[in-house]
Amino acid sequence: MRDIIGLEEALGIVRAEARAGTARPSITVALADALGRVLTREVISPIDSPPFDKSAMDGFALAAGEGSTELRIRDTLAAGGAPVRALGAGECARIMTGAMLPPGADRVVRKEYVVERDGIARITRPETGDNVVRRGANLKRGQAVLRPRVLAAQDIGILAASGISEAVVAVPPSTGIVCTGPEIRAPGEPLGPGQIYDSNGPQLAAQLAAMHCPGLQRGTVPDEPMPLGRAIAAALDEHELVLFTGGVSEGDFDYVPRCLEEQGARIIFHGVAVKPGKPTLFARRGRSWVFGLPGNPVSTFVIFEVFVKPILYRMMGRAYEPLAVSGTLTRALLRRRTERAAFVPVRVSGDRVERPEYHGSAHLQALAEANGLVYIPSGSEGHPEGSRVDVRLF
Repeated sequence: MRDIIGLEEALGIVRAEARAGTARPSITVALADALGRVLTREVISPIDSPPFDKSAMDGFALAAGEGSTELRIRDTLAAGGAPVRALGAGECARIMTGAMLPPGADRVVRKEYVVERDGIARITRPETGDNVVRRGANLKRGQAVLRPRVLAAQDIGILAASGISEAVVAVPPSTGIVCTGPEIRAPGEPLGPGQIYDSNGPQLAAQLAAMHCPGLQRGTVPDEPMPLGRAIAAALDEHELVLFTGGVSEGDFDYVPRCLEEQGARIIFHGVAVKPGKPTLFARRGRSWVFGLPGNPVSTFVIFEVFVKPILYRMMGRAYEPLAVSGTLTRALLRRRTERAAFVPVRVSGDRVERPEYHGSAHLQALAEANGLVYIPSGSEGHPEGSRVDVRLF
């Protein structure tokens, strides 16, 4: 293995490489297909929002300057209508939440402050506000509705509210997944002696799908130079990002680094001072990047979250900042060896941060009880019980 580099140095290299890549193409998609995609350009509102003065509550609309407390009810206005009759002196209109104000009206008295009898509305309490949402109060025509971002559910609603039915989003990078090892079998197949099921391939495909990035599982390749070299060549020809699992450490059958170089890839770093994930490899050939991920499934999951997810978003034009919350440790997170940074699976609930049973990077089941990672920097022995920690959510 080459010289191990620190976590921050490795992340800086990945960010710099991604920024040096070519600009992403964009595609226009319907709002129904836009959730989770990366919006690539500012969206300008074609209308005022709201497009008219409207009532903020159920009540009675009054004309400007009306001073009487007893008014004849001349109309009933529901949302969706377009009133044309102006209110005269001593008149009001019954109005529903969201309905357009009639011509000349400038305020609404809420229903609770009015007593109705025989077509007369008697105001029993004065209002402190006008209870009207003015035209363009939320957004004016020509203003930015949204700027580039990863589109959340509320963003879809915001675009729809401005009458926008489509979004211009980044075309996600094509990503290939290659798992190595003769012991790997697909879920559903019978297991022979010494064999295990492939969890890394489906897990990585699911992590990619959560980002709305297509991930093609290219199958399992034995730890042999010739078939591995062919698999690497084919993957690099077809994908912008290739994820290998296994075969990247220093064992007798770890051929991925050598085969990558034989196929013309430049290994940028191989080995990061992080736990789990020490053997992590990062390489590039032409327009294609490669991550060699450790075979242990927790390592694969964590390195995807820490390294792969940021480069994918960067390739789509967005800087990635993981969502984090703080809480209090219910049990100490301490360690003896401090030469590497570490990410420890935890579960945060309210203000409590609990550590599930965790046996190391092969213990995938621990992630079922976790919803985030606590970071321990290199040189630190960890966090004592009762300390405040930041949890990186996943």
